[in-house]
Amino acid sequence: MLGIIYLLLCFGTGWVICELAFPKLHSISRSSYDNKSINLSPYFLLLPAWFITGVLSMTWLVYIIASVSSKMEAPLVMANIIMMPLALILLAFTLYNRLLKNKEYDKSLISEDNKTKVKELIILCSVTLLGIVLFWSTFYVNNGQLHIGVSVFSDFSPHIGMIRSFSYGNNFPTSYSHFAGEDIKYHFMFQFLAGNLEFLGMRIDHAFNLPSLLSFLSAFMLLYVLTVKITGRMISGILALLFFAFRSGKALFIYLSKIPKSESIINALWNNTGFIGETPHEDWGLWNLNVYCNQRHFAFGLAVMFFVIILYLPNLYGMLETINRKGLSLKRLFFDKEGWCIKNIRYPLSIGMLLGSLSFFHGSAVIGCLLVLFVIAILSNRRLELLITAVVTVILALIQTGFFIEGSVVSPKLLFGFIAENKTVFGVAAYLEQLLGILPVVVIIAFIFGKIVERYLIIASLAPLVFAFTVSLTVDVTVNHKYIMMSCILMGVFTASLITKMFDMKNVIFKIAGGVLIIMLTLTGIYDFTTLLRKNSVEGKVILNMDDPLTEFIRANSDSSDIFLTDSYTVNQVVFGGAMLYQGHQYYAWSAGYDTEYRDIMVRKMYEASTPTELINLVNENKISFIIVDYYNRISNEYNLNEDNIRNTYECVYETGREIWDISIYDTGRKVKK
Repeated sequence: MLGIIYLLLCFGTGWVICELAFPKLHSISRSSYDNKSINLSPYFLLLPAWFITGVLSMTWLVYIIASVSSKMEAPLVMANIIMMPLALILLAFTLYNRLLKNKEYDKSLISEDNKTKVKELIILCSVTLLGIVLFWSTFYVNNGQLHIGVSVFSDFSPHIGMIRSFSYGNNFPTSYSHFAGEDIKYHFMFQFLAGNLEFLGMRIDHAFNLPSLLSFLSAFMLLYVLTVKITGRMISGILALLFFAFRSGKALFIYLSKIPKSESIINALWNNTGFIGETPHEDWGLWNLNVYCNQRHFAFGLAVMFFVIILYLPNLYGMLETINRKGLSLKRLFFDKEGWCIKNIRYPLSIGMLLGSLSFFHGSAVIGCLLVLFVIAILSNRRLELLITAVVTVILALIQTGFFIEGSVVSPKLLFGFIAENKTVFGVAAYLEQLLGILPVVVIIAFIFGKIVERYLIIASLAPLVFAFTVSLTVDVTVNHKYIMMSCILMGVFTASLITKMFDMKNVIFKIAGGVLIIMLTLTGIYDFTTLLRKNSVEGKVILNMDDPLTEFIRANSDSSDIFLTDSYTVNQVVFGGAMLYQGHQYYAWSAGYDTEYRDIMVRKMYEASTPTELINLVNENKISFIIVDYYNRISNEYNLNEDNIRNTYECVYETGREIWDISIYDTGRKVKK
């Protein structure tokens, strides 16, 4: 119940912040960017705006208070006791001032047009159903067991570890659950939100799924608002959401072409449980809806990105309208007062604080948004507003990274080609053609036949994609796939606009062609969705017991300051107990920028140590609190386990299983008496 109250308070706090920072937000839904009346319910904009601003402000304040109170036994108790009543008081005070003192304050959230209400309700229900299917089919509790889908369990390993490090532990100052004892390089705040919700009594699947669903809904609703405001058409908004959910690609068509003539196409499609596609890592589900299942914070980042773009596009339209009326000149573009003036300093400061506070929720969304805003700013009015927003965003991001991270957060370098096998111009073009299917061709056509502002927005939308193919910020360039997805989602807006224009034409051939384009642009993504469902139902799941004795032992006898020496775990009952691993599965920490190679050496030395003295010195050096010995240590090819030395050095405080399947936990604070 407290978890639900917390989420409701996030909406309430977001409403208060938006009323103060963006007082005219309600009016944005009344007209398109070219000042034409549109049928759009304000709640499609307001509810997501309240959610993202409320979550960012509430969750950061809870984290800061808990961090300051970290020496207490349960710092989250203090943080929530302060923040939740404070948010309630703030909400009540604002309601009193706005509703009781100002009797004319009456803002309807729903469109007055009945047809619009019905259509929007269908959209909302459809997206909600899609989100419920995605999130609760991959992460749910049934009969006392937590089921984790096979398509997400890998990414969920550090996610669950981080969630439990807050709900079960006291992870302040915060450390990475799969590389304990050092700083936190991974954007973890969405996991902190889920951890706090579980701490407040919400079951872990609901604590992770509910904010994921609300984030998913927010991203879809804001993209719909953005599309309708650009195009002025509801059908374009619906198509943009369709292209958002179901990606364009050649994967299905290539897969169909390779089915033997003797085999039934329907059976082949129905029996397949692997993600299709022949570009590198396409079999990971890197480009389809599975991304939103295993990276729950991505949709939240996209929602903030769309909201910021919605707020700043009037600046671009204003400049282009001026150019259209008065003509194009360098003076008017770059030296006119209107191009640089600030209408209200509160506006860019608020947006900068909003975007900057996203950095440790989803850093890539911050970078992607700034890239799009940079291009938009070139031809915008009031460029200083965008500059202030960028400066505030960067300052807040630097403050956060300076607090959480030791050393540099990123190692930027020029790297052309992303993960294309042939890293040449033509190789990249071939890669994009195979990955995206007909989308690039459709976007080119949309560019040719679009309005000037649409052409420029297409260029702005391409900025994250260009960045993904030219710059690498981490050791694992594969993570740049999120920038490509951002560009594809935004380009879907103009693809939808083009197809809408085709539907408006009198010639039936264009209408049919538009329908064919929709099928070709979504067929691979739709099949990916069915594959995701089959994969998680047929291939099985990782199942964890909610009340497992091992998990309960770790919860009761350790804290987030205790470091566990283990085999390279992904997700299991130890991770589920909130154990902070010295070296979990290497990929997670390596891709985040940690020195996993050094710890691999240390793990081998500790498990192979030949004498108690050698083991004690290594344990003290690496600040190990508990050593776990299990089946995977005994069969490891990375080291030769000296289990007798560990047993003769430290006291075994927990043991279950027999022989090779035995699991033993040794407390390094309790040495064996000789």
